[in-house]
Amino acid sequence: MRSRPPGRGARAGDLTRLLPLPSDGRTRPPRPVPPSAWQLPDPQPHDPEGVVGVGADLEPSTLVDAYRRGIFPWPHEDIPLPWFSPDPRGILEVDAVHVSRSLARTLRRAGWRTTVDHAFEEVAAACAHRPVDDGTWIVPAMQRAYARLHRLGWAHSVEVWDGEELVGGIYGVQVGAVFTGESMFHRETDASKVALADLCRRFAEAGGVVLDVQLTTPHLLSLGASDVPRATFLARLSALRDHEVRMLRGTAPVTRLVTAR
Repeated sequence: MRSRPPGRGARAGDLTRLLPLPSDGRTRPPRPVPPSAWQLPDPQPHDPEGVVGVGADLEPSTLVDAYRRGIFPWPHEDIPLPWFSPDPRGILEVDAVHVSRSLARTLRRAGWRTTVDHAFEEVAAACAHRPVDDGTWIVPAMQRAYARLHRLGWAHSVEVWDGEELVGGIYGVQVGAVFTGESMFHRETDASKVALADLCRRFAEAGGVVLDVQLTTPHLLSLGASDVPRATFLARLSALRDHEVRMLRGTAPVTRLVTAR
């Protein structure tokens, strides 16, 4: 990626100072960031793996510009930071999550509750914790970068609690009515699925439309995700990225995810 001429970009600086939570019980609205110091390339079908560029940085202005264009960073060991826009793109319509019978049993019996943005950094750290042999792309620099986005109102988390214990969660970046899920974790069976289902419910109720899962997996396909052409995803992103969507942050029982079905 090429740097813009001097003066076009700026570091977020004190923009990342944590502001009080809104009194309406909803997530923080995203704060404006300076123009990106980098000229991010447009996604093109020139790379079968969806790589659109390498380099740049993880400043809030860089990340916001990238996600608004359907691009995300995915660190790989021993190479400059790659940026991806895969084709096809995995998405989940937030009003069409599939709750299986086994997941419904968990929702009825577990006694769990969920919150939004109550423990963002803890969720990100738990997502980064993987078996040694698996490795992780959520390196410390990525955790710090997304924590800054969270403080600016661009990144959010859903937490799943068993009493006072955090047993699952998901975090990601929101641009308007599109939420890009970055990672999720579980410490109890089905807790990550519950986090995703709860995110979709809250996001839909707030006016959200699409959960971008980036790349589908059997786990995500079982919940209703599907692959769409990159051009289709980018067109929807362009139409939805400026909508105002703010989720409710408060505690909610997971049983509500099945009572209406």
